[in-house]
Amino acid sequence: MIDTHVHLDHPAFDPDREEVLARAQEAGVRALVTLGTDAASSVRAVQLAERFEVVYAAVGIHPTRAPAAKPGDREVVARLVVHPKVVGVGECGLDYERAGGAVEVQQDNLRWHAQLSRACGKPLVVHNRAAHADVLRILEEERAERVVMHMFTGPAEYAEACAARGYWISVGGPVTYARAEALRRVVARIPEDRLLVETDSPFASPHPHRGRRNEPSFLRWVVEAVALAKGQHPDAVAERTEENARRCFGLSR
Repeated sequence: MIDTHVHLDHPAFDPDREEVLARAQEAGVRALVTLGTDAASSVRAVQLAERFEVVYAAVGIHPTRAPAAKPGDREVVARLVVHPKVVGVGECGLDYERAGGAVEVQQDNLRWHAQLSRACGKPLVVHNRAAHADVLRILEEERAERVVMHMFTGPAEYAEACAARGYWISVGGPVTYARAEALRRVVARIPEDRLLVETDSPFASPHPHRGRRNEPSFLRWVVEAVALAKGQHPDAVAERTEENARRCFGLSR
């Protein structure tokens, strides 16, 4: 398995970060991608990728952090993106649930990241809350090609539009929740070659770990829920999503 979205630099992991990674590997997680959410956390993501062989990084400015970005933060991200262990651009996107009147700032931030992704040839990792139409419109206008829809919880028509464009669709802890039957029906229809899995650690813990810190070793619960939704064996889902992640992010074995 490959966990395509974690926040390994988060303070929640400060007491036991090495143990968290050891548990992940014991659980069958062969690699993980840790995401920056601003300039400082992007620097930390790259430092963690340098420190741990199984860790790779993506660098960017989260939509809710965009309004507070300082002059020079984009330059930091642009410098980091050429690092050999940086495999993606983001976490970026649009979050209209927490826009705080900064919709234009968020949209400009997404456009900049999409342009950076095209320039460096590394996939764009997109966060989306309540902004389906604008996300798709901006990605089309910016001619984004390699796109990962992070923590997908959208409706079937949105999943179909993403898959039709060749975007990868990443599924996390919510697919395991008792009341997520509608999401599982959507996941069942995601094309096999477009599917990724993630934990978004330390957030969005899967059942049966809701209410406690999430970590990459819990990825197997996501895989099992996806397998159940698709009527497949968990090993087959783990193998296919790992191959997809290696292809998406250019990860060697």
